[in-house]
Formats: sequence, structure tokens, C-alpha cells
Amino acid sequence: MIERYTLPEMGRIWSDENRFAKWLEIEVLAAEAMAELGQVPREAVRVIRERARFDVARILEIEKTTRHDVIAFLTCVGEYVGVEARYLHLGLTSSDVVDTALAVRMREAGLLIRRRLEKLHAVLLRQAEAYRDTLMPGRTHGVHAEPTTLGLKFLLWAAEVERGLERMDRAIAEISVGKLAGAVGTYSTVDPFVEEYVCARLGLTPEKVSTQVIQRDRHAAFLAALAVIGSGLEKFAVEIRNLQRTDLREVEEPFRAGQKGSSAMPHKRNPIVCERISGLARLLRANAIVGLENVALWHERDISHSSVERVVIPDSTTVLDYMVFRFTDVVTDLLVYPDNMRRNLERTHGLVFSQRVLLALIEKGLSREAAYALVQDNAMRCWETGRPLRELLGEDPGVQAVLGPEELDALFDYGYFTKRIGRVYSRFGLSE
Repeated sequence: MIERYTLPEMGRIWSDENRFAKWLEIEVLAAEAMAELGQVPREAVRVIRERARFDVARILEIEKTTRHDVIAFLTCVGEYVGVEARYLHLGLTSSDVVDTALAVRMREAGLLIRRRLEKLHAVLLRQAEAYRDTLMPGRTHGVHAEPTTLGLKFLLWAAEVERGLERMDRAIAEISVGKLAGAVGTYSTVDPFVEEYVCARLGLTPEKVSTQVIQRDRHAAFLAALAVIGSGLEKFAVEIRNLQRTDLREVEEPFRAGQKGSSAMPHKRNPIVCERISGLARLLRANAIVGLENVALWHERDISHSSVERVVIPDSTTVLDYMVFRFTDVVTDLLVYPDNMRRNLERTHGLVFSQRVLLALIEKGLSREAAYALVQDNAMRCWETGRPLRELLGEDPGVQAVLGPEELDALFDYGYFTKRIGRVYSRFGLSE
């Protein structure tokens, strides 16, 4: 049963309310650290803790005049705190607060996506078990190769989601750094202890060295990880789209009661969610390019990165969150048609067994070249005439001289193709 996409979870992370709440927490923690150093009266910090708050609408109103969001924020907080507000933002630069808060929110967003991926992974493993022995055509170049199983296809996707989880872990770790080092990162106006104190309480690691900003290779790596994961989801979605084609119809994304596929053609059942995933993956890749463009800033900083980050980071995390959520729903309720898979398998009249016959002829002593020529000649006749490959091979004197009828019959056994897939399943902790 489809759930509603819980946009408020990701929306809350990127809300103005959460952004300013993180800024405020950093400012108060910095004041506490300075009190530990004896630079700020402890009583002033108590008052700040007690009174500090903000109003989003008021900040935005002040910003119309200041044209500077951090100054507008500090002005608003000062209206609540009073004279003790002079102890806020001592020795800090705006990016100390903005970049550190951004790191916290990116981590929150990454962890939300990670939880979504874990759920998708569990669903994929469940479906892999359910369709472990469901034979279907394997296709290379879009042409029937040898049979595979739908369960193996799900395992393939599960393995990529596992790598996505690892990428997400690395991306979260790489972005989980804070910086409170002053105007150009020299700590001339702020003791390194302040940075250590604040980061420890936010669950961040102090940046080893910074300029006025945390370096943007970290953000680029985060956006790239999102794009790679999104591209994997697109790969899965494209496979479903192809398998849903009318001439194949081996699987189909869920079609809900009351759903309509076309304003003109009442019969249509289109893979709209998978197509949506394909489209959104392009957005993630485009945003990843923006992240790479942001790495090179002038000297100790400029703000060419700032405006675009306010778009691409919230957008990419929200888009991927949505994509994972929707694809999990597709996989959970995927419609599967094993009879169509078997029918499609048999459309080539036994050609999928060509390698099996080739290997059997080689085992009987034929050279690979001679065996290949025998099988290919009959396979081409099978393509052209539609006669079963087993029948054609049984009439070929060259094959008859090497393989008897019973030996040939034994080669045309679908069970041959699934006899070792248990080994693959065991790699996922599933029974062999």
C-alpha cells in the first residue's frame, strides 16, 4: 500500500526555522566556550541561554535593510537577549556559523536518506528471496542471452544499494566538519578551543585547516555521492520500464485502483514513477556538476558558491529522498508475470541453450572452432526458420556423430542455469 511521501521530514531540515535554530545553537555554544576561557562572563551566557530566540519573519524584515542574513539574524536575537547580546559572535565571521550549521543540516539530510536506503535494501532482499527461482530471459545488447532469474536481478540492485549506503556513510563523514577559525582561518580572533568545544557538542570534527570557509571539495563529494546513488536508482527504473513494454510485459510497476494512464487511451498502464525517477536522476547529476564548479573559489573565499548551494544542496537531498521513497514503493508492490517470462524465454525456440551444446561438443573432443561452427550454423537456421534448435541439432550429421538423442535432450534443461545461484545468495547472508 502506497504511503504519502513525508516531505516535512526533509523540508524541516531545510526550513528557515531549522537554519536559524542551528545558527543560534552555534552562537550560544561559542559564547559558552568563551566563558570557559574567561573571555565572557558566565552570567552573561546564562542570560543568553535563557533569552535567546528569534523570529523568522523579523529576520527577513531586517535583512531587507541589512542585505546580510547573519547580521539580520544577530540583530533579531539581540532584540530578545538585550545588552548581553554583545557577547555573541565575538571574533567570529559569518561563515564560521553558516558553514558549520550547513554541515549539521547536510548530515541530518544524509542520515534521512540513509534510512530510506536501508528500507529499500531490505525490500530488495525480500523480493530476491521471493523470486529466487523465477526464470526470465537474460538480455545483452537487448537480445536474449542465457536465462537468469528475477531474484538475481533484485540481488544485483541490493548490492548496488549496499554500495550506496557505503557512499552515503563516506559522504556524511566527509561533510561532518565544523569551522570557527575567524575571518581567514588563522584563529587570530578566536581561540581554537572554541571550535573544538562547539564541534564536540554538535557531533562534528574540527576542520584541519580552513580559510574563511570549509573547503568545497567536501560539498562536491556529497553531491556526487547523491548523483551516483540516483543514477543507480535510474538504472533500476530503466530496467523496469523496459520489462514493462507491451511486447515483453514481464514486470509492471503498481497500477493503483482509480489510476489513469492516458487522457486519450483508457487501456494505458504507463511506468510513470520509474520514468519520473529517470528524469530526476538527471537533476542530481547536473547539481553534482555545480558542486564541482564550487570547489575553486578566489583566494580565501568569494561567495560564488553561496547562492547556488542554497538551491542545489536542499534540492538534491530532497530529490534523492523522494526517489528512494518512491522506488521502494514500486519494488514492494511490483507486479510480476512469470508466465510471460517463460513465454518470452521460449520465443527463440531453444537458442538460449546454444552455449550448453557448444560446451558439450567440446567435452566430446571437438575443437572449439568446429563445435562453434556446428552450433552457430544450426542457430542461424533456427533464427531464420523458427524451427526448434533441439530439432535442428538432432538432424545434423555432425552433431549426431558426437551426441546421442538422450544426451541432447539432457542439454535442454532450464535447471542448468540456476544450479549455482545459491552461492550468490550466500554472499548476502541468505541461505545457499
